[in-house]
Amino acid sequence: MAPLKKGKPKEQSRALKVDKEMGNLVSYWDSLVTFGKAAIFNPDYSVPMMAALLICEIILNVMIVHLVSYTEIDWVAYMQEVEGVINGTYDYQLLKGDTGPLVYPAGFVYIFMGLYYITSMGRNIRLAQYIYILFYTLTLLLVFNIYRRVSKLPPWALVFMCCVSYRIHSIYVLRLFNDPVAMILLYAAINFLLYDQWLLGCVFYSLGVSVKMNILLFAPGLLILLLQRHRLYKSLALLSVCAVIQISLGAPFLLENPVSYLLGAFNLGRQFLFKWTVNWRFLSEDIFSSRYFHICLLIGHIFTLALFYFISWIKLYNFSDLFKTSKEKEEPISANGLCSLQMFSIIISYKVEQLLNTFSTDIH
Repeated sequence: MAPLKKGKPKEQSRALKVDKEMGNLVSYWDSLVTFGKAAIFNPDYSVPMMAALLICEIILNVMIVHLVSYTEIDWVAYMQEVEGVINGTYDYQLLKGDTGPLVYPAGFVYIFMGLYYITSMGRNIRLAQYIYILFYTLTLLLVFNIYRRVSKLPPWALVFMCCVSYRIHSIYVLRLFNDPVAMILLYAAINFLLYDQWLLGCVFYSLGVSVKMNILLFAPGLLILLLQRHRLYKSLALLSVCAVIQISLGAPFLLENPVSYLLGAFNLGRQFLFKWTVNWRFLSEDIFSSRYFHICLLIGHIFTLALFYFISWIKLYNFSDLFKTSKEKEEPISANGLCSLQMFSIIISYKVEQLLNTFSTDIH
């Protein structure tokens, strides 16, 4: 029998080592591909995509602030209106800016009073833009968490929700509107509802209304959710919390001139200018400004809400025990019940928002 050549065991050992390294490399590659697919398509792995998008959005917003010119629309008027309050005027009919009278509730005044001082009486626009970048980032965090809680949206869809929208970036960092502040509070309220924290949800919802009245248009959805989760009497108690917050925030103005405050901050008959509309641009200005057109939109909104309720929403949950007055302690919601409640909350909230966008004259 021929003797083994010297070095052959070393060659075999080296070959085995190479095979092992190649096997590990292939295994790592397979794991990476699996994770990559999950991070793109699996809703349960949406956090990495959310983190990446948040970083990209912060960088993108900073670039927009430095490369795209700021356009003045309402910011100076906001500061003028707030300055009137700082100077001691609490009568809403006397509070005005370049764009007209103050038409936002008291919460707006307090929040933008803070921005007034932080931005050197509103003159430091660049600092205000960076603050709005923080607002934008916080909004994304809240919205991302909503989708993470329900685990239904594939991560790749998140890209189209934020990065590709010029209008969203414009509203936040190039226009400095008050809408972002109101929406932060609304999305915070929805997040609290998803965690079954109804008192905090109602508090933040009411704070959102105190910044801009159009948040009131989400009230039908909130009412349905309250009645679904709680019986009538606790729902009324939670709604009373919303009312107390509105009265407390508006107290200085209500004590000075209650009629001017209510008509100014919650003027349901206010006419929106045609040049700012997006949904109804295809109409003539005469039709858009017609009172009959506004009445038709209101009727259409109410009718469609009722239609969705009786065709779809009422089937999701049983409201038969709504008026029960049992003194039994309300049972804590189960994990499965909470999951179902979260889906129901999302369905209601976003369907109401879609209807709002459809029938609103002032979407800009």
